Amino acid sequence: MKKYNRYNFFKHTFCEFREVMADAVPAKSANYKSESGSTYYFDDLGVFRYSNHWGRAANCRWRLISVGKLQNGYKWGYALWSDFYPNNESEKLFFIIVDFDKQEVLYQHKGSLSPNEKLSIIFRSATETAKRIKQIKEILLADDWAKYLDIVDIISTRKIIIGEMITTDKSLMQIKRELANE
Repeated sequence: MKKYNRYNFFKHTFCEFREVMADAVPAKSANYKSESGSTYYFDDLGVFRYSNHWGRAANCRWRLISVGKLQNGYKWGYALWSDFYPNNESEKLFFIIVDFDKQEVLYQHKGSLSPNEKLSIIFRSATETAKRIKQIKEILLADDWAKYLDIVDIISTRKIIIGEMITTDKSLMQIKRELANE
């Protein structure tokens, strides 16, 4: 696996930064300031980032795991060099996780899985993952999709559909058709 450091972490990577408070950042000058206003401080183990934009940053996908609700404005994040994984648009590098209690859909990089971790998931490209997440959010957060299905328990049906969307390559239409025929 590729090793990341201060010289290459910003080149086509996926990473989850953890939010930190400003007092965790070393009291020194920034090592780098981007044109978009983000500031970076390096240490031997990783990088601090001070930014008001998270998610897609140039050719990277960097998420901030926030202590509270993520709101607009600048936030501090920290990531270890080992938290960075390669990212590109064509390789099947991502899988989807759904938290039904929080009604959240996230994607993760396959590099974040431990070697012995076995999940029934499908790895998808970034584009395929984004399309699938959009559909899952519609199922998770709305009820319109259920209009033409004879459903007794919408919550259980929602979990079945989303489970199929995560663990198979079946289209949403195909999943709904199979449910209608049961």
